[in-house]
Amino acid sequence: MAKNTLSSRFRRVDIDEYDENKFVDEQEEAAEQQGPDEAEVDSLIRQGDNMAAFHAALRNPPINTKNQAVKERAQGIVLKVLTSFRSSEIEQAVKSLDKNTVDLLMKYIYKGFEKPSDNSSSILLQWHEKAFAVGGLGSIVRVLTARKTV
Repeated sequence: MAKNTLSSRFRRVDIDEYDENKFVDEQEEAAEQQGPDEAEVDSLIRQGDNMAAFHAALRNPPINTKNQAVKERAQGIVLKVLTSFRSSEIEQAVKSLDKNTVDLLMKYIYKGFEKPSDNSSSILLQWHEKAFAVGGLGSIVRVLTARKTV
């Protein structure tokens, strides 16, 4: 008889941990914490610090939540920040981002294209041009093929 059959190490697994009745969805609890802090972003916009507001709006994206209201609120906050920039400041703002954050910005831009508001499309096109210059075609492909949306 082999020594492995006499082993009792497998009995250390707590099977009650995987009971369906005890399952708690962790995403539901963290849903309220998802998304950028609207008060902080508004405060920074009022102070005229658009660059800090831009980084604050992109800091905590609601990618892992299924709550559509949280995603819509985050989209509104980011769109508010994007429209507060002057055309000459856009390129500097996009160049201050790393690759993953440029992809996140592209996700918000495409989400803004889905539901255009007054004058938002022209602003989003300017942002798209600058983000494409920094992120390249790979950024667009990553955004369009991503399963997790904002």
